[in-house]
Amino acid sequence: MAKEKINMPQLGESVTEGSISNWLVSVGDKVEKYDPIAEVMTDKVNAEVPSSYTGTIVDLVAQEGETVEVGELMCYIETEEAGEKEEETSSRKPAAPTESSAPAEISDEKPMKKRYSPAVLRLAQDNDIDLEAVEGTGRGGRITRKDVEKVIASGQVPSSSNEAKEEPKAKEPKREAAPSTKVEQQPAQSEVSTQPGDVEIPVTGVRKAIANNMVKSTTEIPHAWMMVEVDVTNLVELRNSLKDEFKQKEGFSLTYFAFFVKAVAQALKEYPELNSTWAGDKIIQRKAINLNIAVAKENELFTPVIRDADDKSIKGIAKDITDLAMKARNGKLTGADMQGGTFTVNNTGSFGSVQSMGVINHPQAAILQVESIVKKPVYMNGMFAARDMVNLCLSLDHRVLDGLIAGNFLARVKELLENMTKDSTSVY
Repeated sequence: MAKEKINMPQLGESVTEGSISNWLVSVGDKVEKYDPIAEVMTDKVNAEVPSSYTGTIVDLVAQEGETVEVGELMCYIETEEAGEKEEETSSRKPAAPTESSAPAEISDEKPMKKRYSPAVLRLAQDNDIDLEAVEGTGRGGRITRKDVEKVIASGQVPSSSNEAKEEPKAKEPKREAAPSTKVEQQPAQSEVSTQPGDVEIPVTGVRKAIANNMVKSTTEIPHAWMMVEVDVTNLVELRNSLKDEFKQKEGFSLTYFAFFVKAVAQALKEYPELNSTWAGDKIIQRKAINLNIAVAKENELFTPVIRDADDKSIKGIAKDITDLAMKARNGKLTGADMQGGTFTVNNTGSFGSVQSMGVINHPQAAILQVESIVKKPVYMNGMFAARDMVNLCLSLDHRVLDGLIAGNFLARVKELLENMTKDSTSVY
């Protein structure tokens, strides 16, 4: 018998990490290959991680709620096949390797003591705890949040004022560099203190993944913005004339958003430059028009994909919007639902927003915010009239796009929407 590692898999396109929301196994459980062992949450999807081997779980390295990068260790499993291979290998070698294997394991384990999570650092800073003096119960002596909470509850808090007691331990030269690096990465946290009545909300799961992706987008992509105002009076009349009959016949709602998505998909076909990705030394112009849309589940936001939106009718798009929103609310979105998006359309108008600047969904080249439809007095044909108006706000990657092509794209979307009338537009 020998240990094998199970690492965090790549759960979606551009996914770099996942938060373990729930372990489905415990130490000592026997699992078959491909059996689910953990539920993991990313900014793209909630998914189950399958076992890579048949065997017995011997160590859960990552804790529930902990965020693990793709490729990092989640747990250890003991497998018979691995054991047989190890026995064959060891029978061909001298007996000496037994000594060399022990230090190797120790060298892997030792750094864990110094790998403090943000929650541990925050607790230590808020309570003036010297983490050097805390005994860790995690793998390789890693200090967990429970270890710090136990120290606080005991009332025997080792603080920086106890440096004289800790002097003998500090002599170990190899352990000086690691903690200083970790602490330097958290400068802002030490400056923020909580007051009575404040609530601390750990940044984990989808919120942490979204935060990381937004930071990556704003630091890597040079954003530029454009906005046009569109007269959708004819579109409002068209939709109002159809919505009741459509709902009765099809069983789902005909929303304004379906019309906007249809217009964007058609315009992208005519202006494929916006359906692109920056790839360092080249720009990849996508053939498929797969549109990400934003759907919410309580405090979680997901961006599933409407595939081949340019080939679908308004009815087909409306059905996809309904199905994806239902999947999100029921926790049924899969990795396939989230992957392959080439452009994002965000329905910010559903919250009453009239103007916003979206952050581009990395690594796409643009995102369009569809704002709220509002009644406005508009001067036309020599007089003022009440018209239904909407703002379309485009954020673009200035490495890929310039104002001319983005302006032409927005003008085309505007034209398509303003010409959606009862006589010229079919939803089927």
